[in-house]
Parts: sequence; C-alpha cells; structure tokens
Amino acid sequence: MRVRRLENTSFLIVVVVVSLALAWVVLPLFGAVLWAIIAAILFAPLNERLLLRMPGRRNLAALLTLLVIMTLVILPAILLTAFLLQEVSGVYALLRSGAIDPGAYFLRFQASLPTWLSASLERVGLTDFEAVRARLTAGIAASFQDLTARAFSIGQSAFGFIVGLGVMLYLTFFLLRDGKPLAARIESAIPLDPARRATLFVTFAAVIRATIKGSIIVAIVQGAIGGVVFWALGIHAALLWGVLMGFLSLLPAVGTGLVWVPVATYLLVTGAIWQGAVLIFCGLFVIGMVDNVLRPILVGRDARIPDYVVLITTLGGLEAIGFNGLVIGPVIAALFIAVWDMFSRSSPAPASSPFLASPPRRRSKPAGEAKE
Repeated sequence: MRVRRLENTSFLIVVVVVSLALAWVVLPLFGAVLWAIIAAILFAPLNERLLLRMPGRRNLAALLTLLVIMTLVILPAILLTAFLLQEVSGVYALLRSGAIDPGAYFLRFQASLPTWLSASLERVGLTDFEAVRARLTAGIAASFQDLTARAFSIGQSAFGFIVGLGVMLYLTFFLLRDGKPLAARIESAIPLDPARRATLFVTFAAVIRATIKGSIIVAIVQGAIGGVVFWALGIHAALLWGVLMGFLSLLPAVGTGLVWVPVATYLLVTGAIWQGAVLIFCGLFVIGMVDNVLRPILVGRDARIPDYVVLITTLGGLEAIGFNGLVIGPVIAALFIAVWDMFSRSSPAPASSPFLASPPRRRSKPAGEAKE
C-alpha cells in the first residue's frame, strides 16, 4: 500500500512538472492561444450549423468558419490598427510642427472662464495657469511621442505579429474541427464529479461568450458611435478619440465619459455652444445608453456580473498581463462567481449555530392545570 501511494505521488509530481514545462514553452504565444480558444468558443455555433448542412465534412466546415472569422474580425482589426497608427503619427507630427498647440487651447479655455470662477481660483491660489499650460503641453507631447514610438516598435516586430496571428488561426481551425472530442478528453481527466465537470465546462463557455459579447462588442459599438459623433462635429482625430472611447468603455460607470465630458466642457466654455450641447446629448442618450440597451440583448440579465467587479478585474488584468487582461480579468471573476455558486448549491446546509438558534419556546400549561 505504501509503495503504491509513493508511485501515485511520484506520477502526480511528474504530471505537474511536465504541465508546467509545457506552459513555460507556450508562454511566448499565450496571447495567440488565448484568442484561438476564444474564437473557437464564440464561433462554435456557426461551425455546428455548417456541419448540419454538410454532415461529415468537418474540415470544410472549420475552414468556412475560419474564413468568416478572418472576414468579420481579423481584417477589420488590421485595417483599423493601420489607420489608427497613421492618425497617431499624423497628430504627433502636427504637435511637433506647432500646427496643434495644446497650450493655445488651454489659453482659450482660460480666457473663457467666467469672472466669478477666475476669482474663486485666485482666492485658493490656483492662478498659475502658465505652469499648468506648460505641463499640459509637455504631457500631451510626451504621450503622443510614446504612442508613436510604440507604433514604430509594432512595425518593427511585424514578424512576431504575423507568427502569432498564424498560430492563432491555425489553432482555431483545429479547435473548431476537433473541439468536442478534445473538450471531452480534458473533461474526463478532471478529478471531479461528472455532473460538476459538465457544469464547469458549460459555465466556462457561457462566461467566455458573455464576456466577449457583453464587453468587446459593446465597446466596439460605443467607440464607433463616439468616433462618428466626433467626426460629424468636426473634432480633429475622430478615429483616435473613437478608439480611445472604445477601450475606456470596458470600464463601467466612468468609461466613455472620460473622453467626451472634457471635450464637451471645452466646447461649451470656448463658445461652441451647439457642438458642446450635441456632444452632451449624444454622450448621455446615445453612447451612454448603448450599454444599458445592447448588453442585456446580447448577454441576458442573469449572466451579467456586477459593474464594480468588472471595473476592478479589468484594471487588475491590464496591470497584471497587459492587453489580454481586458478579457482574462472579467472571465476569471465570472468563473469565480460561478464556481462559488456551484459550491454553495452543492454544499449541505450547515448546522444551526447555538449562538444563532432561537431560544426554545416555553410549553404553555394546560388551562386546567393548577399552579404550584
């Protein structure tokens, strides 16, 4: 018995070491593997419909699904990134040449302040606008310089991007084709009760779909609407502002308001009243309402996790692992909630605590019983 236990322990150690070694080898392509799994889960229903129309032709169904992914997701993302990098480089060039002067915009904002507000700022000692203007100009220039440097670094690492994209598409094809038997093998290897294993896998797929549809698609729609509104109002670099709103919309509550509220305020105080009013209206009743209207339709109200959890896990995921944390953070949070919900449902009811139990009722004496 002792020898058998030692063999099992040794084999378990070997399994863990080999698994960690594989994770270490695959780590440089972590993003490609992650997005391949996400794409396979999201487009699995489409692949199943194609298989119903062409039974037994799994290769063709997976290939057609992969072409749909490339047409609807990959190509638009590449084009958007190219246009965005071009716009960022153009704005930085205008900043260096002086055609765009944030300091001048700040001076216009300062001159438009009401007298009472300027007097209030002077009373509290906030009148050194020149220093603020200098810091603002330097900060914006440094930000765009950093973005431009990142754009050039992305261009120089194009080979790595192409390799990652190729691995992602290649793995997506095989996950679409062989996803069900592979998931069944992984599920059978998990040392859990079969019912819990099945529930865990279904929950994982549902959480991935809910996170992508409820966050990424809503972010794309909000960013697109915001960019169109900025372009219609004649605001420079509308594409850049739209992409920024799309990213920030992943943060609930504050989201897109971090972009359009300061811009609308600047428009109002500099005399562009109707532009500022239109931007405020669109921000509140068009961009802001997309989340409340579209997310329940895409996800359903029961699958939505609390906004404060989304905010914390999104910021934590970005800080921990970068861009991929936008998805991994909320997914981990949703799985955490789902697993603990499964645990609470399957756990037996705890025995009542003697400290919380209600005191026993005193038995009432029969009416005819005499007092002692």
